[in-house]
Amino acid sequence: MKNIVFLGAPGSGKGTQSGYLIRDFGIVQISTGDILRAAVTDGTELGVMAKQFMDDGKLVPDSVIIDIMKERISMPDCRKGFILDGFPRTVVQADALDLMLRNELGTEITHVISLVVPDEIIYKRITGRRSCPKCGGVYNIAFNPPKSENKCDVDGTELFQRSDDTKETLDKRLNVFHTSTSLLTTLYSRRGKLKEIDGTQSPDKIYEEIKGFLE
Repeated sequence: MKNIVFLGAPGSGKGTQSGYLIRDFGIVQISTGDILRAAVTDGTELGVMAKQFMDDGKLVPDSVIIDIMKERISMPDCRKGFILDGFPRTVVQADALDLMLRNELGTEITHVISLVVPDEIIYKRITGRRSCPKCGGVYNIAFNPPKSENKCDVDGTELFQRSDDTKETLDKRLNVFHTSTSLLTTLYSRRGKLKEIDGTQSPDKIYEEIKGFLE
Protein backbone atom coordinates (compact mmCIF):
# COMPACT_ATOMS: atom_id res chain seq x y z
CA MET A 1 0.00 0.00 0.00
CA LYS A 2 1.25 3.48 -0.90
CA ASN A 3 -0.05 6.26 1.35
CA ILE A 4 1.66 9.36 0.04
CA VAL A 5 1.92 12.98 1.13
CA PHE A 6 2.80 15.28 -1.77
CA LEU A 7 4.58 18.53 -0.89
CA GLY A 8 5.29 21.23 -3.44
CA ALA A 9 4.55 24.84 -4.26
CA PRO A 10 1.68 25.80 -6.56
CA GLY A 11 2.83 24.95 -10.08
CA SER A 12 5.52 22.49 -8.97
CA GLY A 13 3.98 19.63 -10.95
CA LYS A 14 2.16 17.68 -8.23
CA GLY A 15 -0.95 17.31 -10.39
CA THR A 16 0.97 15.81 -13.30
CA GLN A 17 2.85 13.36 -11.09
CA SER A 18 -0.29 12.41 -9.17
CA GLY A 19 -1.90 11.53 -12.48
CA TYR A 20 0.92 9.10 -13.26
CA LEU A 21 0.65 7.51 -9.81
CA ILE A 22 -3.12 7.10 -10.11
CA ARG A 23 -2.65 5.46 -13.51
CA ASP A 24 0.09 3.03 -12.45
CA PHE A 25 -0.72 2.23 -8.83
CA GLY A 26 -4.52 2.44 -8.76
CA ILE A 27 -4.52 4.85 -5.82
CA VAL A 28 -6.65 7.96 -5.38
CA GLN A 29 -5.74 11.62 -5.00
CA ILE A 30 -7.30 13.44 -2.06
CA SER A 31 -7.38 17.23 -2.10
CA THR A 32 -8.34 18.89 1.17
CA GLY A 33 -10.02 21.74 -0.66
CA ASP A 34 -12.10 19.38 -2.79
CA ILE A 35 -13.13 17.35 0.27
CA LEU A 36 -14.22 20.45 2.18
CA ARG A 37 -16.25 21.74 -0.74
CA ALA A 38 -17.88 18.33 -1.26
CA ALA A 39 -18.72 17.97 2.45
CA VAL A 40 -20.30 21.43 2.45
CA THR A 41 -22.23 20.75 -0.78
CA ASP A 42 -23.45 17.36 0.48
CA GLY A 43 -24.53 18.90 3.77
CA THR A 44 -22.85 16.25 5.92
CA GLU A 45 -22.59 16.86 9.65
CA LEU A 46 -18.91 17.72 9.28
CA GLY A 47 -19.64 19.80 6.19
CA VAL A 48 -22.21 21.89 8.07
CA MET A 49 -19.69 22.41 10.87
CA ALA A 50 -16.94 23.41 8.43
CA LYS A 51 -19.29 25.80 6.58
CA GLN A 52 -19.98 27.72 9.79
CA PHE A 53 -16.29 28.53 10.14
CA MET A 54 -15.87 29.29 6.44
CA ASP A 55 -18.88 31.62 6.41
CA ASP A 56 -17.39 33.49 9.36
CA GLY A 57 -14.11 33.89 7.46
CA LYS A 58 -12.28 31.64 9.92
CA LEU A 59 -9.93 28.73 9.31
CA VAL A 60 -11.58 25.34 9.71
CA PRO A 61 -10.12 23.84 12.95
CA ASP A 62 -7.64 20.99 12.67
CA SER A 63 -10.02 18.67 14.56
CA VAL A 64 -12.73 19.15 11.92
CA ILE A 65 -10.27 18.73 9.04
CA ILE A 66 -8.94 15.51 10.59
CA ASP A 67 -12.46 14.11 11.01
CA ILE A 68 -13.26 14.96 7.37
CA MET A 69 -10.01 13.27 6.25
CA LYS A 70 -10.84 10.18 8.32
CA GLU A 71 -14.28 10.04 6.67
CA ARG A 72 -12.70 10.24 3.21
CA ILE A 73 -9.81 7.84 3.80
CA SER A 74 -12.24 5.27 5.24
CA MET A 75 -13.96 4.97 1.84
CA PRO A 76 -13.39 1.77 -0.20
CA ASP A 77 -11.47 3.49 -3.01
CA CYS A 78 -8.63 4.29 -0.58
CA ARG A 79 -7.90 0.67 0.28
CA LYS A 80 -5.08 0.46 -2.26
CA GLY A 81 -3.59 3.71 -1.03
CA PHE A 82 -3.95 7.45 -1.47
CA ILE A 83 -2.16 10.69 -2.29
CA LEU A 84 -2.71 13.66 0.03
CA ASP A 85 -2.42 17.02 -1.74
CA GLY A 86 -2.70 20.16 0.38
CA PHE A 87 -2.69 18.31 3.68
CA PRO A 88 -1.10 18.31 6.17
CA ARG A 89 -0.11 21.96 6.13
CA THR A 90 1.33 22.16 9.64
CA VAL A 91 3.25 19.96 12.05
CA VAL A 92 0.19 19.86 14.31
CA GLN A 93 -1.90 18.53 11.42
CA ALA A 94 0.82 16.01 10.50
CA ASP A 95 0.94 14.64 14.05
CA ALA A 96 -2.87 14.50 14.26
CA LEU A 97 -3.01 12.73 10.90
CA ASP A 98 -0.49 10.09 12.00
CA LEU A 99 -2.38 9.49 15.23
CA MET A 100 -5.71 9.15 13.44
CA LEU A 101 -4.34 6.80 10.76
CA ARG A 102 -2.58 4.58 13.28
CA ASN A 103 -5.22 4.39 16.01
CA GLU A 104 -8.45 4.51 14.01
CA LEU A 105 -7.63 3.12 10.56
CA GLY A 106 -4.65 0.89 11.28
CA THR A 107 -2.44 2.42 8.60
CA GLU A 108 0.19 5.13 8.19
CA ILE A 109 1.82 7.56 5.77
CA THR A 110 4.39 5.48 3.91
CA HIS A 111 6.08 8.07 1.66
CA VAL A 112 6.46 11.84 1.54
CA ILE A 113 7.51 13.40 -1.77
CA SER A 114 8.61 17.02 -2.02
CA LEU A 115 8.95 18.57 -5.49
CA VAL A 116 11.52 21.35 -5.20
CA VAL A 117 11.23 24.19 -7.74
CA PRO A 118 12.86 27.65 -7.39
CA ASP A 119 10.43 30.52 -6.86
CA GLU A 120 11.48 32.28 -10.07
CA ILE A 121 10.35 29.27 -12.11
CA ILE A 122 7.13 28.96 -10.10
CA TYR A 123 6.34 32.59 -10.92
CA LYS A 124 6.84 31.94 -14.64
CA ARG A 125 4.72 28.80 -14.54
CA ILE A 126 1.84 30.33 -12.60
CA THR A 127 1.68 33.97 -13.70
CA GLY A 128 2.29 32.94 -17.31
CA ARG A 129 -0.61 30.51 -17.31
CA ARG A 130 -3.55 31.33 -19.58
CA SER A 131 -6.77 29.35 -20.03
CA CYS A 132 -9.44 29.04 -22.68
CA PRO A 133 -12.94 29.59 -21.23
CA LYS A 134 -14.49 27.59 -24.05
CA CYS A 135 -12.51 24.36 -24.40
CA GLY A 136 -10.57 24.44 -21.13
CA GLY A 137 -7.18 24.40 -22.83
CA VAL A 138 -4.25 25.69 -20.79
CA TYR A 139 -1.23 27.56 -22.17
CA ASN A 140 1.83 29.31 -20.77
CA ILE A 141 3.18 32.45 -22.38
CA ALA A 142 6.77 31.41 -21.46
CA PHE A 143 6.78 27.62 -21.89
CA ASN A 144 3.79 26.73 -24.08
CA PRO A 145 2.46 29.84 -25.83
CA PRO A 146 -0.51 29.76 -28.22
CA LYS A 147 0.25 30.08 -31.93
CA SER A 148 -1.59 33.42 -32.05
CA GLU A 149 -1.07 35.86 -29.19
CA ASN A 150 -3.62 35.27 -26.42
CA LYS A 151 -5.87 33.18 -28.69
CA CYS A 152 -6.77 29.52 -28.21
CA ASP A 153 -5.23 27.26 -30.86
CA VAL A 154 -8.39 25.13 -30.96
CA ASP A 155 -11.20 27.66 -31.30
CA GLY A 156 -9.59 31.11 -31.40
CA THR A 157 -11.26 32.20 -28.15
CA GLU A 158 -9.59 34.97 -26.12
CA LEU A 159 -7.53 33.42 -23.32
CA PHE A 160 -7.83 34.63 -19.73
CA GLN A 161 -5.75 34.58 -16.57
CA ARG A 162 -7.30 33.03 -13.46
CA SER A 163 -7.64 35.40 -10.52
CA ASP A 164 -5.44 33.18 -8.34
CA ASP A 165 -2.65 33.13 -10.96
CA THR A 166 -1.65 36.77 -10.39
CA LYS A 167 1.67 37.75 -8.80
CA GLU A 168 -0.06 39.33 -5.79
CA THR A 169 -1.97 36.14 -4.96
CA LEU A 170 1.05 33.95 -5.63
CA ASP A 171 3.20 36.06 -3.29
CA LYS A 172 0.85 35.21 -0.43
CA ARG A 173 0.54 31.53 -1.37
CA LEU A 174 4.30 31.05 -1.59
CA ASN A 175 4.88 32.81 1.71
CA VAL A 176 2.47 30.43 3.45
CA PHE A 177 3.92 27.45 1.58
CA HIS A 178 7.54 28.12 2.55
CA THR A 179 6.69 28.79 6.18
CA SER A 180 4.78 25.54 6.64
CA THR A 181 6.72 23.25 4.31
CA SER A 182 10.13 23.87 5.87
CA LEU A 183 8.81 22.49 9.15
CA LEU A 184 7.08 19.55 7.49
CA THR A 185 10.15 18.52 5.49
CA THR A 186 12.21 18.56 8.68
CA LEU A 187 9.60 16.46 10.48
CA TYR A 188 9.24 13.82 7.75
CA SER A 189 12.98 13.73 7.11
CA ARG A 190 13.57 12.84 10.75
CA ARG A 191 11.01 10.07 10.38
CA GLY A 192 12.87 8.70 7.35
CA LYS A 193 9.92 9.12 4.97
CA LEU A 194 10.96 12.13 2.87
CA LYS A 195 12.29 12.24 -0.67
CA GLU A 196 13.11 15.63 -2.19
CA ILE A 197 13.11 15.69 -5.98
CA ASP A 198 14.25 18.39 -8.40
CA GLY A 199 10.96 19.55 -9.92
CA THR A 200 12.65 21.41 -12.78
CA GLN A 201 13.43 18.14 -14.57
CA SER A 202 11.21 16.69 -17.28
CA PRO A 203 7.98 15.08 -16.01
CA ASP A 204 9.23 11.65 -17.11
CA LYS A 205 12.53 12.04 -15.23
CA ILE A 206 10.72 13.20 -12.10
CA TYR A 207 8.38 10.23 -12.26
CA GLU A 208 11.30 7.86 -12.71
CA GLU A 209 12.74 9.15 -9.41
CA ILE A 210 9.35 8.90 -7.68
CA LYS A 211 8.91 5.27 -8.77
CA GLY A 212 12.41 4.45 -7.56
CA PHE A 213 11.55 5.92 -4.17
CA LEU A 214 8.29 3.98 -3.92
CA GLU A 215 9.84 0.60 -4.74
